Amino acid sequence: MKLRFYNAKILTMENESIIEGELCTDGGKIAYVGAERASGGYDREIDLGGDLIIPGFKNAHTHSAMTFLRSLADDLPLNDWLYKEVFPREAKLTEEAVYTYAQLANMEYLTSGITSSFDMYMKLPAYVKACTDMGYRSVLCGSINDFGGTVEGIEEEFNTYNDCGELISYQLGFHAEYTTKRETLEGLAALSQKLKAPLYAHNSETKAEVEGCKERYGITPTQLFDKLGMFEYGGGGFHCVWFDELDMEIFAEKGLWAVTNPASNLKLASGIAPICEMRRHGMKNFAIGTDGAASNNCLDMFREMFLVAGLQKVREEDAAACPAFEVFEMATKGGALAMGLTDCDVLKEGKRADFAVIDLKQPNMQPLHNIAKNLVYSGSKQNVSMTVVNGRILYENGEFPTVDTEKIYADANMLTSLFEL
Repeated sequence: MKLRFYNAKILTMENESIIEGELCTDGGKIAYVGAERASGGYDREIDLGGDLIIPGFKNAHTHSAMTFLRSLADDLPLNDWLYKEVFPREAKLTEEAVYTYAQLANMEYLTSGITSSFDMYMKLPAYVKACTDMGYRSVLCGSINDFGGTVEGIEEEFNTYNDCGELISYQLGFHAEYTTKRETLEGLAALSQKLKAPLYAHNSETKAEVEGCKERYGITPTQLFDKLGMFEYGGGGFHCVWFDELDMEIFAEKGLWAVTNPASNLKLASGIAPICEMRRHGMKNFAIGTDGAASNNCLDMFREMFLVAGLQKVREEDAAACPAFEVFEMATKGGALAMGLTDCDVLKEGKRADFAVIDLKQPNMQPLHNIAKNLVYSGSKQNVSMTVVNGRILYENGEFPTVDTEKIYADANMLTSLFEL
């Protein structure tokens, strides 16, 4: 399908400039970005009336099907939340449930202008079907731990889901140091080196996690992973709240990605990731994730962006810390590169047609002194009028053309009876 979006403002993320003109697609790719030109030969032409096109947000860490736990296990300490509420209910998950709750999450992502997610969860065939059925892009992250999975299984997943169509790809990963025995960690390090592939995991999410690792190994999770050779081909960590100076130096030296999850870390009282301090230690690669709906509840990139900026200003006691465009870059281009989506990072001819349309004709977007700052500091889901993935419109003015919305809602509520304890 060929689409033309004209009379538009476009923030390509190749730089901070906003151009005025049009964006055209041809199938799943961007065919043209630039000044308006003569039209013709398009399946649909859309006059945006001066509204803004941005690269889609990239949710660089989440557990999508955990929407089944939304508002079901809240206001608890992390260990009680995880071991008494989450793990026992997860043991009851079925393929049907993962399919339904993943589609529900993807719908919510689309309302927030999110065009792809870095998903770490279970029952991958059901999850992949949920994404491909609705046309949503996802990068799968391995989730092996002591409760399930093998290194051999991770290698099989890597090969299977990196040859699974243009919407699905896969990165090596495991849950966390504290849920994964050393033998498995060593096997994953060897696999990363064998495949010359990056490796990701939850890392230093809580103070207790770091202290426990020090008790077991005498060093932090980051230092352990580096010692085992896990980062020879890149990768990174999710959360990265309790980093010391050596952790930061390792991430800087290896060019690793720190994916921050501010809402989840606040709700679980895990802490505030020291993003500005990390930058001072040479770290350059940052992305943003919502985490799952069990620990965040709201899968909204606008809220995450505001929290990233606001929490750094409070932590640094400096209102100039973590400026808006820097945060916006983390949420778009940074997330794409962290996930290995090098063809989804900016709006440019030949790149994937993954983008969102922002309605600027709403009170919270006016006046247009600085659009990037409006998006980070005053933007919300209400401003997303359309989300396009791989050249297909998946969300438009409250409607989801590729999903039976009422069925998803009905099934999501019906299936809740499976998870009673």
